[in-house]
Amino acid sequence: MSDQFKGLLITTVAVLLVVPDSLFVRLIGADALVIAFWRNLVSGCLVLAGVLLWQGLRPYKALPGTGIYGLIYTVAVGGAGVLFPLAVSLTSVANVVFIIAALPVFAALYSRIFLGEAISSRMIWTMMAVAVGLAILAYGSGETQGAHWTGDLTALGVAALFAAGLTAARKVRRVSMVAAVPVGYIGASALLWPFIAPMSVPDGQWHLVALHGAFIAGSSIGLALGPRYIPSAEVGLLILLESVLAPLLAWLVIGEDPGPYALIGGVVVIGALAVSNAVALARRG
Repeated sequence: MSDQFKGLLITTVAVLLVVPDSLFVRLIGADALVIAFWRNLVSGCLVLAGVLLWQGLRPYKALPGTGIYGLIYTVAVGGAGVLFPLAVSLTSVANVVFIIAALPVFAALYSRIFLGEAISSRMIWTMMAVAVGLAILAYGSGETQGAHWTGDLTALGVAALFAAGLTAARKVRRVSMVAAVPVGYIGASALLWPFIAPMSVPDGQWHLVALHGAFIAGSSIGLALGPRYIPSAEVGLLILLESVLAPLLAWLVIGEDPGPYALIGGVVVIGALAVSNAVALARRG
């Protein structure tokens, strides 16, 4: 099996595993922060078990050497894991995933500000198109049932926070940050614990809680391993699948209509990012 095929396979499976994330939040009849608690705790414990099983304590001995950048990544992962279910509870699934798809724009801005990397003309055009798409989404939040600007802002926070984590991780790329994922997840759950009622999940839905955590754990591991074998532009194109499939899944399973503004804005955002990544791949080839 070639590295190219291996990377595509791992990343595609990882993206497919994260597609039902927002649907699980809709299906589990508990408060959003309770869902975030169990989502982070279950997936964090599973990823931790996987790291210890395959690599032992070695990755954790390397983490302190990442300093402030490792800390930023860890906090970003845990924080995004809390904000995502909160965003889904406050606005439509389509709005959440389309807004989070704008993450590369934040990453480019952070790389410019904190790493001193120039923003290419391709990325400037991409940012402008994404801004138009997000403006359409924002306008539609006042017109579409189930959508609200508070959830949209929370989703924007997820994108901004996780982009900060990815930018920090690039600063210490010599160290695998997979081991930091369970630290962030479990740490976030520990902070939430005193403020929620963890056992308030309705009877008969604990299997959904377990599946939710398992899917996120599998996706987290896959998205950490896949990019080792294929270029970031290819990873970006595959990740866009989640932004397309998640609203369709919610529409199919629970009848959540994304509304015309979300669809138009989403097409603009996803289209801009897809074209941008395709251009990057073409230039690389």
